[in-house]
Amino acid sequence: MDALWRRGPLVVEDIIADVAPAQRWSDATVKALIGRLLKKQALESFREGGRSRYRPLVAREAYVAAESQGFLDRMFGGELAPFVTHFAEGRKLKPADVARLKALIAKLDDGD
Repeated sequence: MDALWRRGPLVVEDIIADVAPAQRWSDATVKALIGRLLKKQALESFREGGRSRYRPLVAREAYVAAESQGFLDRMFGGELAPFVTHFAEGRKLKPADVARLKALIAKLDDGD
């Protein structure tokens, strides 16, 4: 999806060239992912110049929000605090990360 959001409509070979090396995926894996995204109606296929091209049907922000919520639901019962705790305890947070989290918490507290 990121390749399509960044570069616009692409033919399958361009998607493979962009995605496969970075993910260490085979061509068949990328094509299978395209098929799943078409079925989920996250992508559409159209003909241009005698070739099939693919473009996203969902905005990046909406896709990330839905995928993030799905991950949170599956892995942490939909609760944000255990998710943040997992990452805070599992790796050393940089001072900038701590400051951003504190600012977010303060902003949320002010909204009550």
